[in-house]
Amino acid sequence: MENRSVSIELKNSIQRLEVQLAYEEQLLKEQFNFTYEHFKPVNLLKSTIQEIAASPYLVDNIIATAVGLATGYLSKKIVIGTSGNIFRKILGLLMQLGVTNTVAQHPDTIKSIGQYIYQHFLRNKREEI
Repeated sequence: MENRSVSIELKNSIQRLEVQLAYEEQLLKEQFNFTYEHFKPVNLLKSTIQEIAASPYLVDNIIATAVGLATGYLSKKIVIGTSGNIFRKILGLLMQLGVTNTVAQHPDTIKSIGQYIYQHFLRNKREEI
């Protein structure tokens, strides 16, 4: 009799383990599908773009760099003009690098200076007109 009860308990344990195995197998398949979908190139690109759009610091940094590059380029064009002189070209290149780095690294300072100039000089002239 005792053999029979041990045999029944063993069968019940095996059935419980088979149910647990099927459940864990289903969980593993779901996790695999989720991971597979997550690491598709389209989904990676989409999530990266969403992170960039959600990060105000990164957007501000990109804007500051773009403004720095534009002002550096304009300052170079102002210095060089249509001159073919090699010294002017070198001076223009150095000025471009300096202005680009300064504007890109200190956008808040440049913004404050621009607001000061507008408030004290340009606004007064417009009020007189």
